[in-house]
Amino acid sequence: MDAELRALAAAHGVATWYEDTERRRIDVADDVVVAVLAQLGVDASTPATVSAQLSDAIAEHGRATVPDPIVVRAGETPAVGVPGELHLEDGTTRPVRHELPGDLPLGWHDLVVGDRRTSVVVTPHTLPPVPPAWGWMVQLYALHSAGSWGIGDLADLRTLVGGSARLGAGAVLVNPVQAITPVQPVQRSPYSPSSRRFANPLYLRVTDTEAFRRASPEVRAEVEALAPPPGAGLIDYDAVWRAKLAALELLWRRSPPLPPPPDDADLRDFATFCTLAEQHGADWRKWPAELRHPRGAAVEEARRDNPRIAFHSWLQRLCAEQLAGVRAAAGGMPVGIVHDLPVGVDPAGADAWALQDVLAPEVTVGAPPDAFSQQGQDWNLPPWRPDRLAAAGYLPFRDVIRSVLAHADGIRVDHVMGLWRLWWIPPGRPASEGTYVHYDASALLGVLALEAHRASAIVVGEDLGTVSDEVRSTLRERGVLSSAVLWFQRDEHSPGEPLLAPARWPAAAMASISTHDLPTAAGFLRGEHVTVRADLGQLADPDAERAKAAADREELLAELAAHDLLPDDPSDENLVVALHRLLATAASTLLLTSPQDAVGETRQPNLPGTIDEYPNWRIPLPVSVDELLEHPVVLRAISALRDARPMTQAEPGSAESDEKPLRKR
Repeated sequence: MDAELRALAAAHGVATWYEDTERRRIDVADDVVVAVLAQLGVDASTPATVSAQLSDAIAEHGRATVPDPIVVRAGETPAVGVPGELHLEDGTTRPVRHELPGDLPLGWHDLVVGDRRTSVVVTPHTLPPVPPAWGWMVQLYALHSAGSWGIGDLADLRTLVGGSARLGAGAVLVNPVQAITPVQPVQRSPYSPSSRRFANPLYLRVTDTEAFRRASPEVRAEVEALAPPPGAGLIDYDAVWRAKLAALELLWRRSPPLPPPPDDADLRDFATFCTLAEQHGADWRKWPAELRHPRGAAVEEARRDNPRIAFHSWLQRLCAEQLAGVRAAAGGMPVGIVHDLPVGVDPAGADAWALQDVLAPEVTVGAPPDAFSQQGQDWNLPPWRPDRLAAAGYLPFRDVIRSVLAHADGIRVDHVMGLWRLWWIPPGRPASEGTYVHYDASALLGVLALEAHRASAIVVGEDLGTVSDEVRSTLRERGVLSSAVLWFQRDEHSPGEPLLAPARWPAAAMASISTHDLPTAAGFLRGEHVTVRADLGQLADPDAERAKAAADREELLAELAAHDLLPDDPSDENLVVALHRLLATAASTLLLTSPQDAVGETRQPNLPGTIDEYPNWRIPLPVSVDELLEHPVVLRAISALRDARPMTQAEPGSAESDEKPLRKR
């Protein structure tokens, strides 16, 4: 690659090479680098433009006197070069000479130099230790009860949380519950929300709203008549939304007038998007041109005195009330409710419309080719533009974190490596023709730590797969838990990389048997993951995969035997219980299981690489919430977890932190 193009790419955080999963150097093609730079507003199409843009980048770096924004850890005193005045969050001011004072309080402040205002974000060194606990990883849509309408809802979740607390559980991780675009077909994947800043009304229990309770008997009967018939098998998202939308609209029309919602510009934008989507379709990129930006005059006209915007704002109020009810049910847990943060959003959805100025809307992110996905992966999610996110003082990122933590005691960050770098795929290219774009991980992790600190929340980073030692050590240093999954924990320093004994798993981690993207415990034991993929034609050599699965099963049984946990009767039920007893020996702080694993469900919630070929995100649990909490196999499985992690608070102090242990707010 030309040296100037390489230098220009480095100046904008664009990788010109990377290491693959086999630690081989892979050089990125010049035209891919040029295409990614174009998405950052950098013209590298000719040698002349490369030289000109590089000169501009060098000159801009030389002109910069005060970093913008400034993200520091408490006590750090970086040079700012020129005198100015600090405007603190509490409204006070302090003079600054040539460096920041070391006693600034945690928070969001401003440094004013002349007519320039620079954000100063002071973040904690580390988060407090996490209390040890056991608990659940819940796919909310899969829950069901006599009162739910064809999909798990927030009342089901509240029941599960309350019942689990009585059984001694200390934490419940919930799949993303962020907003959909409220038109059909409804997006099924919780990891591709329309917005990460608002909630999903699909999860509302309509009959658990104040509007329903206050309605007349005749209206309540009308609402209840809209419920879809029970026992429909796979979850039908469109049918559920049609029923719930009709019921909510009925209650909205028949309810007494409500006070106007708070003057929240973000909520107003979201409700406006929902209203416009109902009129013009789910994809804002196909709307009339004058409606494609939230600040356009036509958008302002469309939202003026529009009752539909008030309706969608009301739905968010209902979601907030029911999410608060779930959290209240976890009040006695040492950790509580942990909500999941997806990597990104639907490119056609609300956040991609409202936040388009800080996103790269024509780019999608994914993963480079590896042994599992030889053509790479395209997740169809637009990334933050690192330059514009920094120019916005990281406020859009902060707002996303705050929205998730508003009703949570913790946050799980999916693909936490995305705070360091993301695989950008330029428009019109396959997933294999991308490259990594780097972010200021110190700043993003600092913002995340600050908001978690203020919410008294724990942070878990999903760091499965190939992740650098630097990332994992930084997560530990900042008090962020990593992820440990039985199938992936290997002794990399022993020949053949055998399974790593759970007692040697990382202590600062959230441990589990499986995840939503992997075979369930029973499915793994039966080789269901091979059978399904073979039936779908995804395997080049099904017989070889079956042989490998059989060998993996034998290795797992040998691990159980080595821990004296292999049952005399190796039935599926007994082996599922034994796997939970093996998990209970893990050194990790949090031990979580899924209802699917505990009850012996063989079908995994999501099969990566498929869309409609497999019923992703549509499989209900084989038992109701009440039945789950009383299921004899489930009670046997969780008894070992309960014994290993009794519900007690962590002791003050730890080997890695002088902070007091986390206490729920």
